[in-house]
Amino acid sequence: MVRLLRPFGRVVTYTRWLHLFMAVVWPAMWIFVDEAWAFASVLPLAAAGLVPGMRVVEGVQARLLLTGHRPDDATMDIVVAPSATWADRARTVVWLEARLVIGSCVAMLTVQLPVLAIDLMNAARGGRQGDGSYVRLAGDHWWYGLLSPLPLLLLAAVVVGSGQLITRLALRLLGPSAAERLGALEERTEQLLERNRIARELHDSIGHALTVAVVQAGAARAANSAEFTDRALTAIEETGRAALEDLERVLGVLREADRPVSSRPTLTDADRLLASARASGAEVGAEFTGPLETVPGAVSREGYRILQEALTNVLRHAGEVPTLVHVAVADGALTLDVRNPLPDDRAAPGRGSGLRGIRERAALLGGRAHTGPDGAGDWQVRVELPLG
Repeated sequence: MVRLLRPFGRVVTYTRWLHLFMAVVWPAMWIFVDEAWAFASVLPLAAAGLVPGMRVVEGVQARLLLTGHRPDDATMDIVVAPSATWADRARTVVWLEARLVIGSCVAMLTVQLPVLAIDLMNAARGGRQGDGSYVRLAGDHWWYGLLSPLPLLLLAAVVVGSGQLITRLALRLLGPSAAERLGALEERTEQLLERNRIARELHDSIGHALTVAVVQAGAARAANSAEFTDRALTAIEETGRAALEDLERVLGVLREADRPVSSRPTLTDADRLLASARASGAEVGAEFTGPLETVPGAVSREGYRILQEALTNVLRHAGEVPTLVHVAVADGALTLDVRNPLPDDRAAPGRGSGLRGIRERAALLGGRAHTGPDGAGDWQVRVELPLG
């Protein structure tokens, strides 16, 4: 019983009922002129369905009254956009005509079923029927009173059932086409890729800054030297400032701010990374060959982040060890190679999100990455990125 009564406690049940009544307004206007003209109203209604903007009007109504969603919701159940193809226009025409037919039937039953219930009660008491009733009762019998609740129960079923029916039709006829579903899927994919890229940016930039800060603070405490502590604080300040710039830029993207934000660093700014790693105590030797300034922006920016993550891993997992960085631009490719001695207690390749991020960055640019021991006792991060 509770399940049967539950729909009548929901606002959307009555808004669907109202939505069907609104469909009868148009032919009802013609009834005041001539009843025959009411049937001719389907022709201008069909013509209206061919107007692209009619799909927007019907979509807004359907979202508000049939589903309870706001018109600006991101849901793709019911589209609020002009008809882009003739197939969309045809579906809108079918929707308008179906809504008119169902709405007319529901409006008639909404009026006639209560009238029938009253007629049954009058007939049970020996009274006469009203002139507006479509159903004529034979005689006056007492048991008509037992039947009087049935029209009201039928009306309740009509209200709930017609609302569910018109909602299903709306999802079918006003829902997205195959092309619109594909476009929404592509947009969603782009959003997920952008979120993944931002997550990698934050991991690389903030992770590097925190690693440098932790290493520098620990080294300054162990050195117990005012001069070394001053250098460590300077390195922490510079690295933290760079991380704040990256954070501000990423937050600007997330907020879609109109104000300009700092541009993403490229491999031409690699000296900043090397200086930060050296200030942390690592012995970093660097060799750059080829024209770095000719590397395309996207490749250079991702190369910077890959080099940043590789140096962060050295500081985090290997400590103050000699590290060799080789960056080469030749034969239409950018090659980054970072090597450092592998501690005895870190013989197995790492499986953290940083190394996975390096491989993902390389794959997105059509390149390849190798991370792990090189067989000679060193840990190697080698990435090759095409310049095309």
